[in-house]
Amino acid sequence: MTVWVVTGTGTEIGKTVTTAALAAVAVRAGRSVAVLKPAQTGVAPDEPGDVAEVVRLAGDRVTGMELARYPEPLAPGTAAARAGLPPVRPAEIAEAAGKLAASHDLVLVEGAGGLLVHLDGQGATLADAARLIGAPVLVVARAGLGTLNSVQLTAEALRARGLTQAGVVIGSWPREPDLAERCNVADLPKVAGAALLGAVPEASGVLGVAEFRGAAEGWLAPELGGVWDGAAFARRWGSAGRF
Repeated sequence: MTVWVVTGTGTEIGKTVTTAALAAVAVRAGRSVAVLKPAQTGVAPDEPGDVAEVVRLAGDRVTGMELARYPEPLAPGTAAARAGLPPVRPAEIAEAAGKLAASHDLVLVEGAGGLLVHLDGQGATLADAARLIGAPVLVVARAGLGTLNSVQLTAEALRARGLTQAGVVIGSWPREPDLAERCNVADLPKVAGAALLGAVPEASGVLGVAEFRGAAEGWLAPELGGVWDGAAFARRWGSAGRF
């Protein structure tokens, strides 16, 4: 696929670092990559946002684009209204993604928050943009307690809209997973109805850039361009004890 939409089951779950890992793996494979952030919230005009972070981690060969920026850390539709600025529409996102896809091998569209966060006052969402683009949606999820409900709700929302879920990536896998996190290795693909396609180690975003780029392929499954072995990961970490 030329365009992938990256969404999350919430905020602060590792979506940007996962996007950077996807970009780094593709660049290392010789592909041209663009990252599109439709709406950046909670960042001042002169501050680096998520796109800048992806480029920093994955390399300046990545093309970065923001469509809109709003200063308050709120849902894009609310942030736009409070700032008195125009919202981003799904058609604008699809148009920008299409233009980037014409000159890049891979375009990663990173949403804000979750799949159904409102982009405008009419309730448009990233799901609407994904439908217009015709792109698969990769879901980034938390590792621990509470994630199963969020992942299943996101999966059901995708199916209800006729969208393809590419799979699930754990956005921040702890060094010492607890019982719930270990159980979730087996349960996440069940509730998602899609494969677990990777696990990004916690604090990966603070690695040196060379280390990040060299390690990224080990966090993502072959379907995402990496070498992560889901079966080996499950054998190592997925033991939840006796039932």
